[in-house]
Parts: sequence; structure tokens; C-alpha cells
Amino acid sequence: MTFDAFNISQALKTQLKHLNHLQSTEIQKRAIPIILSGKDILAAAQTGTGKTAAFGLPILDKISKAKREHNRRVIQAIVLAPTRELAEQINQNLRDYGKNLDLITLAIYGGVKIPPQILQLKRGVDILIATPGRLIDLYKQRVVDLSNCHYLVLDEADRMLDMGFIHDMRRILSYLPRKRQTMLFSATFSEEIRSLAKEFVYKAVEVSATPQNSTATLIKQTVYPVNQKQKAALLAKLIHQDKMQQVLVFTRTKHGANRLVGQLENEHIISAAIHGNKSQSARLKALSDFKEGKIRVLVATDIAARGLDIQQLPVVFNFELPQSPEDYVHRIGRTGRAGAAGRAISLVCFEEYGKLLAIEKLIKKVLPRKSIEGF
Repeated sequence: MTFDAFNISQALKTQLKHLNHLQSTEIQKRAIPIILSGKDILAAAQTGTGKTAAFGLPILDKISKAKREHNRRVIQAIVLAPTRELAEQINQNLRDYGKNLDLITLAIYGGVKIPPQILQLKRGVDILIATPGRLIDLYKQRVVDLSNCHYLVLDEADRMLDMGFIHDMRRILSYLPRKRQTMLFSATFSEEIRSLAKEFVYKAVEVSATPQNSTATLIKQTVYPVNQKQKAALLAKLIHQDKMQQVLVFTRTKHGANRLVGQLENEHIISAAIHGNKSQSARLKALSDFKEGKIRVLVATDIAARGLDIQQLPVVFNFELPQSPEDYVHRIGRTGRAGAAGRAISLVCFEEYGKLLAIEKLIKKVLPRKSIEGF
């Protein structure tokens, strides 16, 4: 289905063609008409399914067509995101889509200086993308006026719950007009998400773009049973052996990520880590260097990796299995995107065997085991 089928402005359609976005994804096909109709929506969509355009295009269209009631710009839409990386990615996407529209978007998040954000807010903003904590800080300082906000998006709502943002989300809800359109996007429809939906959305239409907790059929998944102390050496061997050039590696902790970067550098593999202890500028530089091929391996914790927008990522490693099996689905969903083939390799020690069984139960698939001599 092409974007010409949607009732959105010609300026948006022209820009989408310029960006080479010709065919809509499943979540876009299902969500865009519902959001354009003004109804609340509860949508299940994983990373990489095109969900930013699914809510972004209708919001851009509605705001650009609405007659400006004020002589100055006022915030008409809020997008809440769990991490600064995701907030920045959404902001960039909306700017790209709305290039031909007279709209200003801004991302605000912690970890960077607050005065430039305040300055831009005072100049006027139409769409605000925010992490919950920074939005509350700026609201308390009375530099954010949400009285004209007609649209609220909760992106990756499941991750915001995992990160303990529920009280912040409720507080932000109290700042907004009662009459608004709310869009809740989550990778899964867990009981917690359904409970949250009862508070946040009104008579929402429910859509799902992917079978719950499915893993893309184009992703080749492999498990290497290995002693914990040998994992770094095995990772380096596999990278060298297959001449891998762009590798995303997941670790469970920040310290583990830093340690692994040092071990890979000792094996002459240029690497960088991104996690919560890194400054925003350091994280953005690491991501930029990775995309440009200046570094071969990006080592990330789950939370830092949310919102990473990396096209054509060929391989993902689980250096350690995640705490929850659902996070395995999120992690490996970063490869095999947009119809491309991908690989997901998990290095599993004896202590993680229970987690592996839980993953296989969730995805209803026994993952093939491989071994390398000496490991």
C-alpha cells in the first residue's frame, strides 16, 4: 500500500517519495487511518516496524492543516519516549517527514544542559518530544505550557514501565487537557500495558502489527554454549573469522560493556560502548562512528540501545542473555529489518541455561547450538 492511499497532505507525500519511503509498513497501514479519524489507539509494534511514521505522519498532517489560533507557536503534541536516543531519533524523523511544513519540533531530555532547551521552548514549538523526567523539570520551571496540547503519544510504553516512569507518566497526564487524542505504542500487550491503557486512553482502537513476541523469520539465530570466562575470546574469534564489520553486542551491565570494549581492543577490534554513564555527546559520537564504519563493534546495554536507528545491521550478539525473554525479542529485532537477512548470535554459559529455555518457550522455537573447538 503506497502513501498516496492515505488522506494526508501532498507536501507530506512528496517528502516521503523524496526520502524513498514508497510502501507503508503493516503498522502504518493499520494505524494511520485510525489516528487521522481522531480516535485513541493502543498499538503493538516493535522497533523497526515504522511506528514513528505511523503516529508522526497523522500528527504532522493534523497540526499543519489546523488554523493557528495563536499568533505564536504553542505545543500541540507531546511524544513521550523512555530514552534520550529514542527522543532524538523521533525528533529527526519528524523533521525529515515535515521538511516542507511550517512546523517546529524539539527533543528535550536529561544529560545535557537545560538553558538551550529553555531558549528554544521560549521561541515556540509545535511538537515536543521528551523523556518524562526532563519534561517535568521544565514544566515546574514554567517554561512548558501544555494547555493547548491536543495529541499525546506514549512511545515504547512497555519500556517506560520497566524503567519506573509510571508515576512521572501519571503526573504528565495531569498537566494535559482532558480533551485530547492519545496514542499508546508498545512492543507487547502485557497485563501491565493493558492496565496502563485503562488510565491513559479512551475507547481506544487496538491494532497489532506483528504476532506477539515473534522473531523475524529472516533472522538466523544461533547459540554458542561457552564458559563465561571465554566469552570475550570467542566473540573476537567469531568477528575475525567471519570478517564482521558492523556488530552490535548486548551486555547486561555498564561495567561489563566497558570491560568488553577493552578486551576487544586488545584483539585489534575497534569498539565503543554506549550506556547511561556516558555523556550524550559521547553516545552520539559512538553511534555516528559506528554507522560510518569507523568502529566495528558497538557494545550496548538494553536501555541505551532503545531508539538506536541503524539500517542494514547484519549481526547482533547477546554477550549475556537479558533478564526477561521479551527483551531477547527486542534485541534481535535490530537485525533482519525491512526485508534484509540478519544474524543473532547468543553466547550462553551454564548459569544462563534457564534464561535460554525461557526464551525458547516464548518464541516457540528450539535454537540451534554450535560449538567451536577450544571453547
